[in-house]
Amino acid sequence: MRLGPPLAVLVLAAPAAAQEAPDLVFDAAVPADGEFFELPFEVPAGTAELVIRHAPTDPDDILDFGLLAPEGFRGYGGGNLEDAVIGVAASSRSYLPGPITPGTWTLYVGKAKIVSSAPGYHVDVTFRSTPTLPPAADRAPYLEAAPLAGEARFYAGDFHVHSEDSGDARPPLDEIAAFARGRGLDFVVVTDHNTASHVDRLGAAQDAHPDLLLVPGVEFTTYAGHATGFGATAWVDHRIGWQGRTIEAALDDFAAQGALFSINHPALELGDACIGCAWRHGHPTVGSVHAVEIETGGWRQAGRLFTWDAIALWEQLLDEGHHLAAIGGSDDHQAGQGNGSPIGDPTTLVFADGLSVAALRQGILGSRTVVKLQGPDDPMIELDTNPARDGDTVAAAEVMLTATVTGGVGAFFRFVRGGLGLDLPVEVTEDPQVFTLVLTPAEGGADRVRAEVQVDDGGELVPRTITSYLWLAPAAPDGCSCEASGRSQPAAAWLALLLAGSAAAARPCAGTRRRSRRDSARPPRSRPL
Repeated sequence: MRLGPPLAVLVLAAPAAAQEAPDLVFDAAVPADGEFFELPFEVPAGTAELVIRHAPTDPDDILDFGLLAPEGFRGYGGGNLEDAVIGVAASSRSYLPGPITPGTWTLYVGKAKIVSSAPGYHVDVTFRSTPTLPPAADRAPYLEAAPLAGEARFYAGDFHVHSEDSGDARPPLDEIAAFARGRGLDFVVVTDHNTASHVDRLGAAQDAHPDLLLVPGVEFTTYAGHATGFGATAWVDHRIGWQGRTIEAALDDFAAQGALFSINHPALELGDACIGCAWRHGHPTVGSVHAVEIETGGWRQAGRLFTWDAIALWEQLLDEGHHLAAIGGSDDHQAGQGNGSPIGDPTTLVFADGLSVAALRQGILGSRTVVKLQGPDDPMIELDTNPARDGDTVAAAEVMLTATVTGGVGAFFRFVRGGLGLDLPVEVTEDPQVFTLVLTPAEGGADRVRAEVQVDDGGELVPRTITSYLWLAPAAPDGCSCEASGRSQPAAAWLALLLAGSAAAARPCAGTRRRSRRDSARPPRSRPL
């Protein structure tokens, strides 16, 4: 999500503009065609620092600004109106320090919001032979941190957090880490808008906070949808439509650097209040996307408005053959301050072999995730299978699922198969409480099951904790798996009792059942994508 620039930024930027005469000035009308345009300019030899001041001529318009050097990306501040200062040893937020190569540099501009009848822009560029910014001591080439823990278990985190390197965000990494750890999280993914300027700061922040994993990422922010690049450390061109640039090419660029791609807040239809937030790039190719943010912000703050449609899109993509983990993200821009959803609301649990970027990546690819839609204190569901899963799939003639719910007394539980509730929700009366389900996988290998805890919200049962789907496939042609064929006779008899009504019937532990208004998963609404 992107927020509008605060008024304070305009006040701070104004004095600097009067201090020195610019070397280049651009005053012109915004081109009528396309969503992007470029302003190339020549940087002379001997430049140690360059300053770019930019703004639309009408304050009601929003223009996004990014910068390309001859060798590639140097920064993206979006609609932030602060001066962009780029130097050899330091740069202002959202921009990368490095050599000031003589030659053609390019300021690229996105038309985020145009409401005036005659939109225009003002840009001036100043070349300094002496730097004004002190060297950035907290920057070093990013190296993936060694595992912070080696235990195979669930790790709690937030997949969508902004630092000061997002033009519309405030907090430094230290503040983010301290707040996240205070909420009991194990990791956060730092997802700044269309920039990699925060990545070289992660090492110093990681050293200062050895009990919280800081994962590199980006919020790939376009005018037709946003997404997280989990593990991304390099800029990916977000100018979809510019010179034939496609969303497929962007997905390929994320894959080339080993990053996972997750669609963010896909149903967040807020118009100019959240520019481009709803997903309108169409349904991606199977295998190119790895997760969907089914909850953006905690349920109380925003979830009730958008969660149903986000889940509906997730289910639609799964129906089309995608295997996508469910994740959640706070979209925090203030490290817990202000009225927005704080870091940890919602919380996503990832079962991983350790606390490292690589281990979390494997957990996501295996759909080993659980989303607590409000926050860390929500009920937990641990979903196990017999026979054991291989990644996100169990292949067997018959599968027993065991869901263990902790912290859920007074809530309600159900299994969901292919988007449909298998039974009425059952009240959770013990802590922990175990629910079981025995299924015969459908032919074709497209069968899927997840678990869900619901709570009473004003007389309606609404989701509070959701697991990713487990995929079920029939046994291989040579027969059942070892675990299934080696089952003891008493266990087989017990399973036969469970299966007496139907081979696919749910048999959760006894409890009070209550009908939800959405007893079967809410029918997907038609929505332009």
